[in-house]
Amino acid sequence: MSLFDRKTPPQDDVVSGTDAASRALSVTAVENDFVEGVYDKLAKVYDLTFGPALHPGRLQAIQRMDIQPGERVLEVGVGTGINLSLYPKHCTVTGIDFSSSMLEIARERAARKEIRNMRLLQMDAGDLKFADGSFDIVYAPYLISVVPDPVKVAQEMHRVCRSGGRIIFLNHFLSPNALLSRVERLISPYTIHIGFKADLDLPAFLTQANLQPVSIEKVNVPRLWSLVTCVKD
Repeated sequence: MSLFDRKTPPQDDVVSGTDAASRALSVTAVENDFVEGVYDKLAKVYDLTFGPALHPGRLQAIQRMDIQPGERVLEVGVGTGINLSLYPKHCTVTGIDFSSSMLEIARERAARKEIRNMRLLQMDAGDLKFADGSFDIVYAPYLISVVPDPVKVAQEMHRVCRSGGRIIFLNHFLSPNALLSRVERLISPYTIHIGFKADLDLPAFLTQANLQPVSIEKVNVPRLWSLVTCVKD
């Protein structure tokens, strides 16, 4: 099913409070060097620890992309390349990551599986070295809650996406449930050491990045992760 067959998400899923434009996205602050260190340590065990549990969301994301022949896809935060074999051969894929250790595993995977329709580059997600409108689909799987500046990364993703293209986030976001969100804020300074902030505020993130989603779907089991699809006007 194409993403354009999806219904617009309920307003309560997108807007939470009148201060979304100014409130902090998370209680946890990180820098690129810290993130690189975390993922360098996780590189060899990432597929075991985050592979099977989060894979249903990856499969659903690829399905919702509805990739057409010849389309250009940018995966922001390609990591160990766990998604590489999911892409159809009729598209071209560029994967970027800040961690050289993760990229080394991704390159080994691509070579082993003889994947020919992609390139892998080391790059800062907040400073993409691509021209405006370079891609039809820009996709960030399990990334946006770990980068130092999620809004800047989203703005860069928007910039390099063509008009009418899709910008997609697959991620855990702060729960709208008051009790659960309180717990997520408390544990976020600790979860960052295993690769993500537990309390990234989705409504504030979308508002501050000036993005309007066309669909928000809960994925994985338990359904604590969201697949957020936006279309660039």
